[in-house]
Amino acid sequence: MANIQYYDVILKPVITEKSMLGMTDKKYTFLVHPDSNKTMIKEAVEKMFDGAKVSKVNTMNQDGKTRRRGMTSGKTAKVKKAIVWLTEDSKDIELFQGL
Repeated sequence: MANIQYYDVILKPVITEKSMLGMTDKKYTFLVHPDSNKTMIKEAVEKMFDGAKVSKVNTMNQDGKTRRRGMTSGKTAKVKKAIVWLTEDSKDIELFQGL
């Protein structure tokens, strides 16, 4: 496995209606590095966002979708998503405040 630093683990947040509704329960959804595991994701969130304390992490791997362009077909890139649950006494993540 490659040497992955904590700032390489979280790629970007997922902004959907379902993820925005989960923020009221302190659930945040991120796209993460495909080689990362739950402990790496937990450490990355706690280091990148001050005052955030992670209680649990759920991860899911999604295969790429099959797409056609004319007669040729291919697949889009596969992604890994993580749903991060914060504890009750932790601060909210400021990245999502203005949304």
